[in-house]
Amino acid sequence: MSDKTVAIIGSGMAGLAAAIRLAAAGNEVSIFEANSYPGGKLCEFKQGNYRFDAGPSLFTLPHLVLELLSLAGISEDDFPYLKLEQGCHYFYEDGTRIIAYSDREKFAQEIKNKLNVDSKILLQYLDQAKYKYEHTAPLFVEASLHKIGTYLSQKTIKGLLAIPKLNLFETMQAQNQRDLKEPHLVQFFNRYATYNGSNPYDAPALLTMIPHLELGIGTFFPKNGMIQITDSLVAAAQKLGVKFRYNEKVSQILHQNKQITGLKTAQNTYAFDTVISNMDINPSYRKLLPDVAAPENLLAQEKSSSAIIFYWGIQKTFAELDLHNIFFSANYEEEFSHIFKTKKFYADPTIYLNISSKYKADDAPAGCENWFVMINVPPNTGQDWDQWIAEARVAVLQKLSRILGTEIAPLIANESILDPRLIESKTSSFGGSLYGNASNNRYAAFLRHANYSSQIKGLYFCGGSVHPGGGIPLCLNSGKIVAEMVG
Repeated sequence: MSDKTVAIIGSGMAGLAAAIRLAAAGNEVSIFEANSYPGGKLCEFKQGNYRFDAGPSLFTLPHLVLELLSLAGISEDDFPYLKLEQGCHYFYEDGTRIIAYSDREKFAQEIKNKLNVDSKILLQYLDQAKYKYEHTAPLFVEASLHKIGTYLSQKTIKGLLAIPKLNLFETMQAQNQRDLKEPHLVQFFNRYATYNGSNPYDAPALLTMIPHLELGIGTFFPKNGMIQITDSLVAAAQKLGVKFRYNEKVSQILHQNKQITGLKTAQNTYAFDTVISNMDINPSYRKLLPDVAAPENLLAQEKSSSAIIFYWGIQKTFAELDLHNIFFSANYEEEFSHIFKTKKFYADPTIYLNISSKYKADDAPAGCENWFVMINVPPNTGQDWDQWIAEARVAVLQKLSRILGTEIAPLIANESILDPRLIESKTSSFGGSLYGNASNNRYAAFLRHANYSSQIKGLYFCGGSVHPGGGIPLCLNSGKIVAEMVG
C-alpha cells in the first residue's frame, strides 16, 4: 500500500486510468478538470433529439477498460459491449465497395471477390501485422522507453530478435505497395496511419501492425455509446475515493528545490506530493511550468493531423451504411501532401462517417440517423478556418450525395461543427492535434516526452502527447505506465 497525495491535471483517458490505479494502490487522488464534464475528447452532447459522442468513436482492446473497472470491483457485466461483425464499410470513387468483416476468412473472401486478390496475400499480410504487434507492443506501448529496466526485460529481447521482420527502414506505403500491389487494397491499409494522425507515405512500416487491432482482435461497441467508457471509468474512480474538481483550471504546477509541492488554480493553492499532467505536453510546459527549462526539441516535433467534424441530425436511414464508414479520396498521396507538407485544405478529402444510432437506436429519432462526419486537416497554425469549413462542407456534401445517390443537404435537421481551434480550446491539445506528435519518421516513438520529469521529482506526464501516444488504448497504457512509476 502507498499513501501519496496525488493531483492529476485533466480527466482524459490517461488521467482516469492513472487515477484508478493509484487510488486502488492506496493513494489519495484528486483530479482537476477545467471543463464541467470528464473525459477530455471522449465526451457527448445532445443536439435536438439526436445524441453524439463528440470525439473518439473506435473501440478496440476492451480488456484495457475491464481491467480498470475490476480494480474497483466492477464486473464485466456492468460494462455491456458487443463485438462487431462488420468493422467498417469502405467506398471508393470508382464505385468499389468493401466490407471489412471481423472474420478474417470472410474478409479475405470479400477482398478476393471485390478486388480479385488471392486470399493468401491478405492472410499473410494480417499474419505479419499480428507478428509485429505481439513482438513490439510490450516495448513500444506497454512499457516506458525511458527506463533502462525496460531494455533488460525478456519482452524487449524478444522484440529485438524480431527486428529483421519489422520493416524498420521503409514506409507504410512502400511495404503495402510491395506486399499488396492492388491499388484499392494499398489505400485500404495505408489508412491505418491515420489511427495516430500520421502520413503513410512517411510513417514507418512498423505501423502496419495497427490493422491487427481491428482485423485480428476485433472492433467493439459499448452498448450505451462511447460515452459509456468515460462514465464507467469515472464511476470506478469515484468508488475508489478519487475526488473530482470540475470547473477548476490549473494555472501553475508548484515546486521547490526540484521537488513537487503542489499546484495552483484560480480558486486555491493545494499541497501534493505528486502531480501528474494529463494536459498536452506543450501547454504543460508553456503555461503550467514557465520557470522550468522546456525540452524544445521534443516540443518542436511534427504534430499529428487534426479534424473538421460535422455533427448532423439526418432525417433518413441508409441501409448501405454501418457504424463505421470511409469514403476515400481519389488521390490519397495528394491528400496527405496537403495535410502534412503544404498544410492546406484538400478539395477531395477522405470522409469518415460514424453513425452510432445503427447500434444504439435512441441516439436518433425513428427513421433518422446521427452522422458524425470527419475529415483530416492540418493542426491549427492560424489558418482561415471559417473559409476552410465552408469549403469542406460543400466538398463533403457533394461527395456523400454523389456516392450515396441521395442529396444529403435537405436531410440535415440540425448541425454542429468542431474544428482545430475548438479542439484546442476545449481539450488543450496543442494546435488541436488529435494524437500529439505525428509518427512520420522511424524514430518517432523515441521522440515523445517521457512519462516523468527528469528535472522535478514527483512530476509525471500521461496522455496522447507523451509516451506511448494518442488514441484510447495508448492513453490507457500511458496511465498505467505512470501509475507504476508513482507506486
